[in-house]
Amino acid sequence: MVRAVFHPSEDGDAVEIDVPEGWTLMEGARQEAIEGIVADCGGGAICGTCHVRVRKEWFDKIPEPEPSEAALLTIVPEVGECSRLACQIPMEPELDGIEVDIPSSQLDI
Repeated sequence: MVRAVFHPSEDGDAVEIDVPEGWTLMEGARQEAIEGIVADCGGGAICGTCHVRVRKEWFDKIPEPEPSEAALLTIVPEVGECSRLACQIPMEPELDGIEVDIPSSQLDI
């Protein structure tokens, strides 16, 4: 299992989950019903409803986005320099403890 920590808002409580190795961050979030990770497309990187901001200390540890994800990230609300789609982050042991912020616009979905 790989531990992931979701921060739902600046003043919300962090939620820590265990994600099976090889799953994506989005799959783990859906399994644990993390608020703000809707994932309407089921992981196809076509809807943007699993948008997260990876904390800077973790950002360089994840693979570069594929072109389709990079294109989608140009139109999702509240995009930042460390924005990624949780469906495109494979959970591997080196990401144990990864922390991500859920943009407030995701919490309104």
